[in-house]
Amino acid sequence: MRKALIVLAFIFTLLSVIFAILPMGTLGLLPVGLALVFSGLAYAKSAANDRTVPKWLLIVAGLILVVVIAKSMTPDEVEKDVQMEQQKIESQKEDLKDLEELEAIE
Repeated sequence: MRKALIVLAFIFTLLSVIFAILPMGTLGLLPVGLALVFSGLAYAKSAANDRTVPKWLLIVAGLILVVVIAKSMTPDEVEKDVQMEQQKIESQKEDLKDLEELEAIE
């Protein structure tokens, strides 16, 4: 049972690392939470001298939890493209001129 919990904790810790790297937002909290639960259960089921692996899995999952929370709190900022805005305004002006020319022809 202990080994199965350690394997599950390791799998979910790897998934949480992947989710922390990718821009998943708060979706990364799910594998981190499962990694914490499974590594905590593995830590509780382990004998006193066999607690090193679950302890490290708990530490890594806790650090990833901090990273995911910090990434979800930082705002996503999109920089305005000034050149595109100018082209858009110029295009609208040209369209208006074309419409005025068409109205003048009629």
